[in-house]
Amino acid sequence: MDTTQTSPLASAASRSTSAWRKTDTMWMLGLYGTAIGAGVLFLPINAGIGGLIPLLIMAVIAFPMTFFAHRGLCRFVLSGKNPGEDITEVVEEHFGISAGKLITLLYFFAIYPILLVYSIAITNTVDSFIVHQLGMPSPPRALLSLMLIVALMTIVRFGEQTIVKTMSILVFPFVAVLMLLALYLIPHWSGAIFENVSLSGSINTIGDGLLMTLWLAIPVMVFSFNHSPIISAFVVAKREEYGTNAEKKCSSILAYAHIMMVLTVMFFVFSCVLSLSPENLAEAKTQNISILSYLANHFNNPMIEYIAPIIAFVAITKSFLGHYLGAREGFNGLITKSIKNHNKTISTTKLNRITGIFMLVTTWLVATLNPSILGMIETLGGPIIAMLLFLMPMYAIRKVPAMRKYRGHISNLFVVVMGLIAISAILFSLIG
Repeated sequence: MDTTQTSPLASAASRSTSAWRKTDTMWMLGLYGTAIGAGVLFLPINAGIGGLIPLLIMAVIAFPMTFFAHRGLCRFVLSGKNPGEDITEVVEEHFGISAGKLITLLYFFAIYPILLVYSIAITNTVDSFIVHQLGMPSPPRALLSLMLIVALMTIVRFGEQTIVKTMSILVFPFVAVLMLLALYLIPHWSGAIFENVSLSGSINTIGDGLLMTLWLAIPVMVFSFNHSPIISAFVVAKREEYGTNAEKKCSSILAYAHIMMVLTVMFFVFSCVLSLSPENLAEAKTQNISILSYLANHFNNPMIEYIAPIIAFVAITKSFLGHYLGAREGFNGLITKSIKNHNKTISTTKLNRITGIFMLVTTWLVATLNPSILGMIETLGGPIIAMLLFLMPMYAIRKVPAMRKYRGHISNLFVVVMGLIAISAILFSLIG
């Protein structure tokens, strides 16, 4: 008798799991939408400022760096015993209560400051559009920021699925406009960037300059491709849907999302960089503006002038919604752990309401005050993101029995090295 024969029910279940579902597409676009946001609008400046060779190297490492890191975080969340556990609960399960509190705090502070930046950015983008494109006087900043943040929080009130669907819908116009802009720039491509290429062994070009450019650009790539805030919600949803087959399905969805990210973002980056010289990019960095603003000023083109704020608005909206999920999860975790210490409990509805009020008030206040905090946020948030996204899952693979099966892969070493570089580069910028 052939004992290897599979039952019809098991076979049907396997086909059901391997089949691509509508929810998989929705989450793939949601992951893409969270990652491809405002950070991408600054990536061409940092990526292209060192010339062609660093840019080519970054294009090669972009997919493995982002895919392996986020897959590791997915596997970490999946390693929890209970299907409904989010990242903060899994950390507590594996590393204990004290470590759980610390990681929950780090997780929150890796995401929450970025939410504040996006609240400022969306206010500034709309205010600039009203003044420069519509030719109207600037509205009271407190009122404008409140209206915008309430509108975003209204989407949040409809729940996680609505957030993911909203990001999925916003992906299409955003990517379309981004790609159209990249195509529009093709006639403006020049050979200026090739002037920085030298194979004669010049230390300044190939040695120290190349290494320094890559060293300082990797944290920017981590920031630009990061979608760790939505990973926990993504894994919990897929584990509920696919059960024991969730890891394979999550990896598949992640792979497609990252292929989309790398192809579209790097095409946009290359098109922008080829349209400008390294000196232009250095000027944009000095002016502390996005690549879209610099292109609008550089080419003095009305079309780019009107498209730029639309791209920025959609990008920031998507990123705000995606990061809100992670910030809410972290803040909920902090409250829950604090209440547990006093042997009390709180309902999820009440917890989300408290978190929502906190997020609304703080983001509104910061957006109204309009502090210049982008540099501070990148130097504070960057190393914490690298610690949680790159190093923590790799440490868990070494220490947690449930993740032992992932040991011995060369990709683990690659992720650790990239994480250490990201942390050290931002620490270098702080010292420098």
